[in-house]
Amino acid sequence: MATPILLFGIGATKSGTSWLYNYLRSHPECHLRSIKELHFFDGLENGSKNWHLKELDRKCAELENALSAGRPANAAWNAAQLADTRIYARILKKHDEAGYLSYLADGRTDESVISDITPCYSMLSEQCLSHMASMTEDVRFVFLMRDPVDRLWSHVRMIAKRRSKTGNDIDKRAGWIFNRTLEGGEDHILERGDYRGTLTRLQAAVDPQRVFICTFEELFSDDALTRLCRFLGIVPIPGDFSKKVHVGAKVPMSGAQKRRAAAFLEPQYDFVAARMGPLPAAWEANRAGV
Repeated sequence: MATPILLFGIGATKSGTSWLYNYLRSHPECHLRSIKELHFFDGLENGSKNWHLKELDRKCAELENALSAGRPANAAWNAAQLADTRIYARILKKHDEAGYLSYLADGRTDESVISDITPCYSMLSEQCLSHMASMTEDVRFVFLMRDPVDRLWSHVRMIAKRRSKTGNDIDKRAGWIFNRTLEGGEDHILERGDYRGTLTRLQAAVDPQRVFICTFEELFSDDALTRLCRFLGIVPIPGDFSKKVHVGAKVPMSGAQKRRAAAFLEPQYDFVAARMGPLPAAWEANRAGV
């Protein structure tokens, strides 16, 4: 059996990586495990491994409770996730690279692509990305970006919802978090949308022919999926563009907030335009604060 392509999905937070995971998982030529984000490399590089191990323990307990509750519609999926999570927790604890690669391929028959889609790999160092690119004979990367203003606001709303205890104050919390972000108090939100940093490190660490870059605004189209599948050497299949994944709380962004965010994020727009060429129409509109 031929060695599969190892694909890393390193898209920015709130840029469509969950939809991409579901698309690739449904593709007959791709083999993806039931855990989307593995955090194998960032867990070691930024010291968050123990936190991720606790999250895996929490996930196991949640799945065990769901199986005990006897919900037949989800039983097979929950059982598969529970088994995968238990196995992967042991691999992550040891930080076993051989075990990690075996885990990605375990259960594969003749599929030509295996994958780990973990958005925050976009923040990894050049050295780590270079190491990832050399792990097998054929490693490729997909980097998804979303309009900087839209991505920022989507991330802000996600954090606001997560921090709200009642769900009744999400709009106010979003405003506070937005202000704190632009004032330097929520670095993690800005880091997840630092396209300039990610593209610079990717260019230095990975052969450009092994990198597929796509925007959220272009992803949900037959043309983008055809280009992606050609990049991976697999047959294009239709995508379910009607399916929304992890839709955030509906909190509108004011015109003043949009203009302020556009001005703050102007360096990101400038860098991507200089590196990638003409920006999508939605990017240009937000860039102008419209």
